[in-house]
Amino acid sequence: VQLQASGGGLVQPGGSLRLSCVASGFTLGHYGIGWFRQAPGKEREGVSCISANEGSTYYAESVKGRFTISRDNAKNTVFLQMNSLKPEDTAVYYCAARFLGGSCLSRSKRYEHDYWGQGTLVTVSS
Repeated sequence: VQLQASGGGLVQPGGSLRLSCVASGFTLGHYGIGWFRQAPGKEREGVSCISANEGSTYYAESVKGRFTISRDNAKNTVFLQMNSLKPEDTAVYYCAARFLGGSCLSRSKRYEHDYWGQGTLVTVSS
């Protein structure tokens, strides 16, 4: 059972990246999935979530209108499309799963989710 996050990299300000979170060993559709990020010297924060089953979406104010979360249950994958990236978006991004979870923006502690991915580094710099 694991989550695999990927898709990070170096991008210029204003650019785009798409992160992927692939689940193996369990059915992603029954879990709320969240994307979190942690910048150097800062606490981990919730970025975006998609709820189990009905797929309601939630976004931190800092990314609204720029990031889009989606899921493909057939591929057992959740995506985070990140557009108009800013230097302040630089961080390690993690995905996490919580059974029948809804909004996750205030649930950034490890114990608040059932599974965590390993993290993927996003660097926004010119």
